[in-house]
Amino acid sequence: MINIHKKTLEDLEFSTVLEQVSEHCITPLGNQASLGISPFKNKNEILESLAFTNEYLSSFENDNRIPNHRFETINNELKLLNIENTYLEVYSLKKITSISSTTNEIVLFLEKFKEYYPRLNSFASNIEITKEIIQKIDNIIDRFGDIKNNASGLLYELRQSINLVKGKINQSFATALNLYHSQDYLDDIRESVVENRRVLAVKAMYRKKVHGSIMGSSKTGSIVYIEPETTLQHSRELNNLEYEEKEEIIRILKEVTNFIRPFTPLLKDSQGFLIQLDVISAKAKYAQSMNAIHPEITDDRNMFLRDAYHPLLYLTNLEKKEKTFPQTIELKQESRIIVISGPNAGGKSITLKTIGLLQVMLQSGMLIPVHERSKACVFDRILSDIGDNQSIENHLSTYSYRLKQMNYFLRKCNKNTLFLIDEFGTGSDPELGGALAETFLEEFYHREAFGIITTHYSNLKILATELPFMINANMLFNERSLEPMYKLVVGQAGSSFTFEVAQKNGIPYSLINRAKKKIERSKVRFDATIAKLQKERSRLEKTGQSLKLNEKKKGEEADKLEEINAKIQRKLENYQELYDTNQRLIYLGQKVNDLAEKYFNNKQKRELMSELFKLVQIENSKRKRITAKQKKAEKVKENQVKQEVEKKVAVIRKKKKAEKKKAIETPKPKPILKVGDRVRVEDGRSVGTIDKIEKNKAVINYGMFTTNISIDQLQLVEAK
Repeated sequence: MINIHKKTLEDLEFSTVLEQVSEHCITPLGNQASLGISPFKNKNEILESLAFTNEYLSSFENDNRIPNHRFETINNELKLLNIENTYLEVYSLKKITSISSTTNEIVLFLEKFKEYYPRLNSFASNIEITKEIIQKIDNIIDRFGDIKNNASGLLYELRQSINLVKGKINQSFATALNLYHSQDYLDDIRESVVENRRVLAVKAMYRKKVHGSIMGSSKTGSIVYIEPETTLQHSRELNNLEYEEKEEIIRILKEVTNFIRPFTPLLKDSQGFLIQLDVISAKAKYAQSMNAIHPEITDDRNMFLRDAYHPLLYLTNLEKKEKTFPQTIELKQESRIIVISGPNAGGKSITLKTIGLLQVMLQSGMLIPVHERSKACVFDRILSDIGDNQSIENHLSTYSYRLKQMNYFLRKCNKNTLFLIDEFGTGSDPELGGALAETFLEEFYHREAFGIITTHYSNLKILATELPFMINANMLFNERSLEPMYKLVVGQAGSSFTFEVAQKNGIPYSLINRAKKKIERSKVRFDATIAKLQKERSRLEKTGQSLKLNEKKKGEEADKLEEINAKIQRKLENYQELYDTNQRLIYLGQKVNDLAEKYFNNKQKRELMSELFKLVQIENSKRKRITAKQKKAEKVKENQVKQEVEKKVAVIRKKKKAEKKKAIETPKPKPILKVGDRVRVEDGRSVGTIDKIEKNKAVINYGMFTTNISIDQLQLVEAK
């Protein structure tokens, strides 16, 4: 039987997770139920709950989304149904109708799509579908929440009589109003309503002249409100009828309540079903918010959480738009205890809490934010000792409390236990406390328990190296900046970087050296060796990441080249098919041309038809029988290839035309003209000599005469 202590849930902040889950509930009872979620007592319940949540989560991504399950609480109604001679009001009956119809709709939906939601359908199949309650209530209550006139024969007659009497009251009141208004006994407002009755607004000086019952007066006393005597008799009759109507409505409600009373267990089950569905829906929405999945649950003791995120940290950083670093950790028979070491603020405690919290969530039927290839198992107990747990009330120091916890661990720890201990052995003399912690750890090891601890003690790191089924791990640090990298590396102990961090934070170097002299030289060398190994590991990690990145880039480039090559190959095949088709058409054209020429010469019609028929038969023998659909598809493909070829040919022609035009249009560079050069006018034959050049114009001497011409119109005549 699974039993997880309340203290463990507090250490892992499970209540904060439940608060976040409850925010996704849409009903008060669902919210209350989600806050009370706790780990299940057996494995079958865990697997069933995980399946429910996973199926509901899948409904967000397909077209068959589960209908809305919102409902109003009927706890008070259920209590009344258990008391004899009570009846439910109209509003209560409407709530019962709503919860019944909602339950029926969801149960029928899950039955219809049981292939998509087999587990949820199995869960809903225990709820009986009945329409009797809904039909009974709908027969007497309309959609506005009023009792229908035809709810009973007596009620129908009473309401008919009430409407008749109201008509008489209005008629008699209108007569009195016109009478006293004509006599100027009424105020300007003429009438008003007092105690839901129409009254005349009579001037105070005429109140004795108006017969009727005084119902009140205005604040100033200038107006007296009087119900006319002619309407009083009808009003009394109306009161009697309304009283009888009320009694009949109560009788009808009692009758309906008595009809519903045997269905009380069903209504209770329906509400319980919708509450559970609300909790399942909230779990699914919470899982969706952090991309959580349903990992594989193994029967053997083996946990492999890849890219595991701390849910609370992930959602907080998501709101702040900050990065969250996932961790990958594996616990199995060959490495069932992991000792995490390294500097403070490096992520040791959060890694410990991540594993513990995800395990508790999983055993509470909640999906967890890990990689899809992750595996998990179920533990009977999860023991934790995290944080400073001083107790002033019980007069316990931190170390006393920790010893008390270790005593509890020793009593409960076995091979089906997961223990989580933060800063193991602290709170006492380092050597004595470390020795005791080592003894406890050995005991847990021999009991074959699974666990994760964080520590700074060297003797625990050495113990993890010596024992075969225990392994060291450390949180990576940047060796230059001494900033945490928030990445867990399994297989090697981590240095605390005590002196390096002290130096980075401005502690004088002389004091650091004095501190080094106060401790054993072997311990300094041991810590320095670990630090050196950790730095080397960090460099190798960076190199490995760089190589992986290059390999990924090369793989992507190779894929692109393969894709381009495949496209080119397909195009070549299409062009070849088009070429073959065109060649065949040319051959047929030549054949037909030969036959036409032959017929032109010999006028032998029968021979022409015979030759033409043979040609058609030969061509048809090469054809394959295909459907109209295939033919259409081939035609479309052929047209596409033709269009593509025509486009490319058009581009090539355009390019050649542009090159030709450019070659024609490109003018030859004009030579620089000077005095004495022999020139002629463009397209002219006469040759002259330049005598003078002024402002882009030249004076040309032709022997017999001279003329001024623009230099741009002149061409240099080369000497022969």
